[in-house]
Amino acid sequence: MAITTLPTKKDISIKEEIIDHFANLEIDVSWSFAECTRKETSYITHSYHRYPAKFIPQLARRLIEEYTEVGEIVVDPFMGCGTTIIESLMAERIGIGVDINPVAYLISKAKSTPIEPKKLEREFTLLTFDIKTNNITNIENIENERIDYWFPDREKKRKLSIILSRINQIEDENIRTFFLCGFSNILKNCSIWLMKSNKPTRDFKKEIPEPFLIFKRQIEMMLRKNREFYQQIPITVLENITDYVKLKCGDARNLPVKNNTVGLIVTSPPYVTSYEYADLHQLTILWFQYSHSLSEFRKKFIGTAHHREEHLEIGSEIGRECVKDLELKDKKKSREVAMYFGEMRQCFIEMFRKLKKYGKACIVIGDTSFKGVNVPNAEVFVEQMLNIGFDIYKIIKREIPSKILPQIRDSKTGRFTSSKNHNKILAYPHEYIIIMEKK
Repeated sequence: MAITTLPTKKDISIKEEIIDHFANLEIDVSWSFAECTRKETSYITHSYHRYPAKFIPQLARRLIEEYTEVGEIVVDPFMGCGTTIIESLMAERIGIGVDINPVAYLISKAKSTPIEPKKLEREFTLLTFDIKTNNITNIENIENERIDYWFPDREKKRKLSIILSRINQIEDENIRTFFLCGFSNILKNCSIWLMKSNKPTRDFKKEIPEPFLIFKRQIEMMLRKNREFYQQIPITVLENITDYVKLKCGDARNLPVKNNTVGLIVTSPPYVTSYEYADLHQLTILWFQYSHSLSEFRKKFIGTAHHREEHLEIGSEIGRECVKDLELKDKKKSREVAMYFGEMRQCFIEMFRKLKKYGKACIVIGDTSFKGVNVPNAEVFVEQMLNIGFDIYKIIKREIPSKILPQIRDSKTGRFTSSKNHNKILAYPHEYIIIMEKK
């Protein structure tokens, strides 16, 4: 171990030792996975649905295979689109995932559920026939101003309603979830949302494709990927799938697993100065009626810009100094970061409870900045986890050539911007894999 729970020198604090350690870390090229092709990083079900800031499956698989044995429990408290869960299943581990976002839960559920291919293909044939012949009753007419805002073409919106109504008539929950995932992924294409933007931006010149054709293309791709998954997943897992996977739409501070039982945690938490997941997934949220108020929905997320007025213990001197520096630039952002660090500390306490002795927590995170102030997420997390009782096992610095992240921030506002803006700074040139151990 490079550093421990106590300073190695009498005249240096834990904070200084952490900062010094990070400053001297060299990039480990073996963790960049630059050699992996797009086909390799999107194999089996990983390409079902677009998702921002996801790590590649090869990263999750390497951590799982290096730090657990077959049959052990692997948990992802911020499972996102389910990368860790799927790789746990492929490696014959038990995958347990949690996410507060119902869209993430839906995607992860679809991606981690192998379905007998012929059964799924038969259902698609029936669905396709019913849509083509207008053999659908009780078509849902979803009235919502925000849907009209993104889907101004009433005829295209009607066709989407027909597809969704037919999907909701499927009795088998797993098959219905599969098709709902596919429907969710075409919503951006079928709306006037600017395709090249992760931010909610309208493109009034956008040519909207025929909904059923793009849905058909999406499902045909997913059918091929499901067949690959069904054929490649270990037979022991396939025959006992309900014993190997458990997903929950819930809070990362309340993991659905017994204390002292988890062998490994692999996760990539949200960034406080980064995405608003409620905004990114609002099309699915609106169509599936997960929430009638995006402003209320946002309040559920750790790392969101819409927090309660509450003061939480940060548990990190580095974090407190960052909050103080931000206060001079932007008081609102300072409060958000303080809340973020406080809530993440609560998540780490829960992780510590659930891990068994010598179990490890692998946190994939990068530092970022806001209005010229460095937000050292990785360093803060390490100090928080040390103060909770973790030991440092290893810290890896990696480049992120394959991770889908915005690369440019405006240096004045701290917001992500286009590369055409001349007043720009790199947002995430690298990130860290923090590996902490419960002793």
